[in-house]
Amino acid sequence: MNIRDVISGAGYEAGLPWAGVYPENVDWHQPIEPRPLYSLIDDAVNKYPDLICTDFLGRSLTYGEIGDKVNEAASALQEIGVEKGTRVGLFLPNSPTYVIYYFAILKAGGIVVNFNPLYSHEELAFQVEDSGVDLMITLDLVALFEKIEPLIAEGVLPRALVASFTNLLPATKAALFRLFKSSELARPLASSVTDRLIIEADVVQPGTFPEPVEIEPERDLAVLQYTGGTTGTPKGAMLSHYNVYANTEQVARWAPHLNDGEERFLGVLPFFHVFAMTVVMNFAIRKAAKIIILPRFELLDTIRLIQTAKPTVMPAVPTLLNAILRYPKVENYKLDSLRFCISGGAPLPIPVKREFEKLAGCAVVEGYGLSETSPVATCNASEGPVREGSIGMPMPRTLVSLRDLEDPDRPVHRGEKGEICINGPQVMLGYWRRPDETVATFTSDGFLRTGDVARMDADGMFSIEDRIKDLIIASGYNIYPRQIEEAIYRHDAVAEVSVIGIEDEYRGEAPKAFIKLKEGAKASAEDIIAHLEPIISKIEMPAEIEFRDDLPKTMIGKLSKKELREEEVNRRGS
Repeated sequence: MNIRDVISGAGYEAGLPWAGVYPENVDWHQPIEPRPLYSLIDDAVNKYPDLICTDFLGRSLTYGEIGDKVNEAASALQEIGVEKGTRVGLFLPNSPTYVIYYFAILKAGGIVVNFNPLYSHEELAFQVEDSGVDLMITLDLVALFEKIEPLIAEGVLPRALVASFTNLLPATKAALFRLFKSSELARPLASSVTDRLIIEADVVQPGTFPEPVEIEPERDLAVLQYTGGTTGTPKGAMLSHYNVYANTEQVARWAPHLNDGEERFLGVLPFFHVFAMTVVMNFAIRKAAKIIILPRFELLDTIRLIQTAKPTVMPAVPTLLNAILRYPKVENYKLDSLRFCISGGAPLPIPVKREFEKLAGCAVVEGYGLSETSPVATCNASEGPVREGSIGMPMPRTLVSLRDLEDPDRPVHRGEKGEICINGPQVMLGYWRRPDETVATFTSDGFLRTGDVARMDADGMFSIEDRIKDLIIASGYNIYPRQIEEAIYRHDAVAEVSVIGIEDEYRGEAPKAFIKLKEGAKASAEDIIAHLEPIISKIEMPAEIEFRDDLPKTMIGKLSKKELREEEVNRRGS
């Protein structure tokens, strides 16, 4: 099916609805060549071998050095049995080790399976068993190893390759770490499962190269990215080499003002998350940029690093931007090196966008996507007018069609609410070993159903109203929590807010708002209600308002409603 047929099938009467506002220097129609995902690192190494690729805790590695380490690691993986289709887990914090083994797995023919280091034992065991991981890559840090060791002991995980953390540090820092923080280093050789452990230094040989593996980019899997999808049940989104390569290329084309070999990316978002995997690591490598890597987010360390390392690009989530804004002495730091911030993972409150742009003097654009789309599907233009509160327009070669909430095969008219459905080269092949769920998540004409509700305006720009499953139905009226959240964010005292639906004896459901106030600010429930009365309807007014010192968040920093819903269910005994 060609693009014209797809457009027709999606209900577009004449061309692309967003054509009138599409960036002049971005060609939506330009094809994206199917290539193996590891070609990103090969291209950068060939063109810019002497430029710095990673800067980690004071030690830098050039693209040439990273390229050599990728080849050596890929060769070692093949020697220990990794072949085409082998699932290999990455259980790592942000580090050069993640970058090296991500591409080494792909070159060896394997499939990357990302794991969250903060997962519980049960969550790890489920994902290992569901994905069929044969080998886990990790570091010799107690915080990591103590979670991997029992999985091996129980027979859930067959084996693990353990790399050295101190080898990532400058010589002086490494010596000091061994001296003063030795308790944080694991002793894999003394483990009860040492027979199923592979020490990196024993298998990685300098100057080696992997045997070439034939890759069909559009068919062969590169990444299994676990997600709750629209149902909340963990499942692996099957992302092909082309899916992830194409999405990286789409993002690069979307920011033509960024120069190859000249940018510096701040790598603070966790690489195991699909947003950071593509928009931090892969995007930076596509631009041959320096990746300034932080192993984890620490607010003051991040602010200081922006001042000293002077990144030009900072992919972020709204809570990260908000945290920087709320730091009491942020005005004492220079953040003006930043030229471009792309915000994703969660809706970007308009006040946060405006305040951060004023603070740092850079553009903050909101994008939208999900694990199933590798992840970026839409974004506001990197240069030119930005539609506040909008997720922008589709990326190159991407179609977005809004579908009827009851019949996902029926497109809705412009201006009507509909479920966001996506077609493009970045859309996953399906869910790992879940054919029925795969079928259910696609429309009959091949569009991925997202479970998100949006409208398209007269210019072809999209604005999310909410997730279908977050819909609150009160007295037969549909209420969208995001609309209430945006209204509450307009109160000067509010730092963060989450709205969920709670049981209501009279209305069936009613909104409840959980609010975190800005440091030093004061507001009562009565103040918030008075603020909302002229902004939202009575049916949308929160039935309850609860103030919290902190609101629950996911690992990547998105505000999470799951915990709040569970608390309410337990509290109400239902």
